[in-house]
Amino acid sequence: MNFQLRPALTLFVALSLITGLAYPLAVTGIAQLAFPQAADGSLIVRDGQAVGSELIGQSFSDPKHVWGRPSATSPRPYNGANSSGSNQGPGNPALAGAVKSRIEALRAADPDNTAPIPVDLVTASASGLDPHISRAAADYQVARVARMRGLPVERVRALVDQHTEAPLLGFIGEPRVHVLRLNLALDTAR
Repeated sequence: MNFQLRPALTLFVALSLITGLAYPLAVTGIAQLAFPQAADGSLIVRDGQAVGSELIGQSFSDPKHVWGRPSATSPRPYNGANSSGSNQGPGNPALAGAVKSRIEALRAADPDNTAPIPVDLVTASASGLDPHISRAAADYQVARVARMRGLPVERVRALVDQHTEAPLLGFIGEPRVHVLRLNLALDTAR
């Protein structure tokens, strides 16, 4: 029995050091050298303070901000530790109720806006963490944000233009707007 225990413990310790210490340190070191921004969480920093991430959305409910796509993560929206969708199918009454209440909130925040509401403003994604909305969703909110901030509509629309990202490689996907970056620009706009 003793002749089997020693090699087993030696192998256990060696593999623990390799896979539990050496490998993670090597991967972290390479990531820090090759991709420091991504390795640190793709943080967005303003005035020396991290205000969010490029990769995870944030909840905005103030009518003077552009609102992002709803999040179905729990126990709070945009919970990066619990990325998930609601798993509610199109026939589920809970989903219909959630969409209805989101439509009512959008209409209440901007009663003069009679345009069709873009679907990404009323439905959560599979991850629940989307930092982007469609250009149509941003355009839908321009008049409300301009009115609430006392800015000309053209100024807000120009900021939306500046924060619209092109499709990946120019043809994969649709143009999209990073909500946090746009809201940070709106907070300093005059």
